[in-house]
Amino acid sequence: MIASLLPPLAAAAVRVLGATLSVRTSGVGALQPLWQSGRPLIYGVWHSRILMVPWLNARLRRREAARGVTVLASRSRDGQLMAEFARRFGLAIVRGSSSRGGLEALRELARALRAGDDVAMVPDGPRGPACRLQGGIVALAATTGAPIVPVGVAAWPARRLASWDRFMVPVPFSRCAVAFGGLVEIKRHDDLEEARKRVERALDEATAAADALVGAPR
Repeated sequence: MIASLLPPLAAAAVRVLGATLSVRTSGVGALQPLWQSGRPLIYGVWHSRILMVPWLNARLRRREAARGVTVLASRSRDGQLMAEFARRFGLAIVRGSSSRGGLEALRELARALRAGDDVAMVPDGPRGPACRLQGGIVALAATTGAPIVPVGVAAWPARRLASWDRFMVPVPFSRCAVAFGGLVEIKRHDDLEEARKRVERALDEATAAADALVGAPR
């Protein structure tokens, strides 16, 4: 009973928190033609930065004509709570992770991309190591031909929790930023380890760009 109340309470708290934030964006202009053309995209964001992402997507849909996304959530109890939380911002969910149901989840995401939908993945989740990119997002891009968009999210001031990824929680009335990096294209014949490093580097750079927009220390 108590667990079932957590997603709606968390979503309400995030909406209230979001209303207090001063939000900046970077890289939206480059994505708008892709949103308008319907080209499917794969978004990647580090686990420590995901709290405000569903709210930010809803905000971008309202203000910038961004598209909704299908989100990969793990099959763990925490993943269930995250899935219910994300649904309250209008996001579709596919369940699975690198350890449980991963192959079927990637197939579901591939089907969504081929249907013209955008998808989002947390490539160091659900258990880390933090900011170490796992191969699922690379395999999905190579299989479908959809480009990866690295997404950096930052807030300052912000609290960092004592979790494996030092999860970031913005302080009310703080500065918040979302920075979209350039598209990362991966071909079927590309070396997957080299591609993995390339995507990891691009995601680190997008995160650093978001941190710079809010003046967060690195």
